Amino acid sequence: MQSNTPVFANEESLGSLGIREYLIVGGGLCGIALIGWAYMLHMAWMMAHMDQVDMWMPPGSSVAWMAKDYFLLFVMWAVMMVAMMTPSTLPMVTMFATLNKNRRNKQQPYTPTFVFLFGYLLAWTAFSVLATLVQWLFHSTNLLNNMMNSRSGLVSGIILIVAGLYQWTPAKDACLKFCRTPLDFLLTEWRDGRVGAMFMGIKHGIFCVGCCWALMLILFAVGVMNMLWVALITAFVLLEKVIPFPGAMRYVSGLGLVVWGAMMLGTHYGISS
Repeated sequence: MQSNTPVFANEESLGSLGIREYLIVGGGLCGIALIGWAYMLHMAWMMAHMDQVDMWMPPGSSVAWMAKDYFLLFVMWAVMMVAMMTPSTLPMVTMFATLNKNRRNKQQPYTPTFVFLFGYLLAWTAFSVLATLVQWLFHSTNLLNNMMNSRSGLVSGIILIVAGLYQWTPAKDACLKFCRTPLDFLLTEWRDGRVGAMFMGIKHGIFCVGCCWALMLILFAVGVMNMLWVALITAFVLLEKVIPFPGAMRYVSGLGLVVWGAMMLGTHYGISS
């Protein structure tokens, strides 16, 4: 149930986390992200050394998918989303922990911070289900090869243009605003208890998915397991949430993606003609 009273009237009435508490929160987030990155880097290494290891890869268009294939692909996406998105939650999770500390000091009910984070990651897990289905569709129509790289300059160009155009939309602006203002989000969306904290985490995750889904689609154009691009998108998502003036970054990145996509379409039709 949503609290009828604000947790705190304004930012000035908040305390702050101590160094030890901040290190615990930050270290926990880093630890979760590093586990995900270790998994992805190991998977990328195995893909580069398939002559030495026995590794699962998504079936091609001529092979029927089994339940195991969907599950393993989903696990890959879920771990990737955790690794990519956990670092960018630091401002929001830190603010949640700060509010909890102040509530505890005032002898009010408080909830462990990991419950909020769990709800956030649930939202990205749901996105991973959709990404798995999209990748299955691309494999089944032979638009991705077994190494999860694009076979179609046409589709890659369209994806890049869509991702670029979305950078300029009001929907992107609205979702990014919620991600960039942790205190405002928590004050307006606060719900008591573990269920309430999980609900807040899920709602924050939904806004985050709304902000970043198009950026994640870029991986279908540049290679789903292209670790360089995974790292670049991770850094970009973090910067969008923390730099003082993100508008210019959004405009330039959107323009770059649209131009890149248009060039790929031009190349595709030039070769086809």
